[in-house]
Amino acid sequence: MAKLVFGMNLSLDGYVDHDRMATEPTLFRHWTEHVEGLAGSVYGRRMYEIMRYWDDDRAEWGPAEQAFAAAWRRQPKWVASRTLTSAGPNATLVAGDVATLVHDLKTRLAGEIAVSGPNLAQSLTDAGLIDEYRLYLHPVVLGRGTPFFTDARPPLRLATTDMVSEEVIRLTYIPA
Repeated sequence: MAKLVFGMNLSLDGYVDHDRMATEPTLFRHWTEHVEGLAGSVYGRRMYEIMRYWDDDRAEWGPAEQAFAAAWRRQPKWVASRTLTSAGPNATLVAGDVATLVHDLKTRLAGEIAVSGPNLAQSLTDAGLIDEYRLYLHPVVLGRGTPFFTDARPPLRLATTDMVSEEVIRLTYIPA
């Protein structure tokens, strides 16, 4: 049975914003290794559209970016959207009940499945499907943006803490 994991970079004040937080080489390598090990990912529409950046090769990429793009392209992706009419390579569009799909994926697959996007994560939290929350805490204060938890935080228990890079600590929580 697979484990569903929600993990994102966030500021000290609890916001996620990929444009306003730097991903230095050690953290970037961590994310590449994470994606390489996934059984797949479930994306909300907005996060999927951001990640589509990795579908096309870019001349300015170095080896690290090429490695991440290759890992992202390889993994199966399920995209929850009522508005998209198509999805890119290795991606399946899900217009129906995402919770039922995720429950089925958790039953059929082994390893970890990532959920990407705070709004989607909240709906899967409400359905009791997320097994781990990984908060990658950056030493910045954004003051605004999309919160990591988009509704009341579920009861959680701290499971582990890890220094991922010189500046970023990962806090791993499990449902209490």
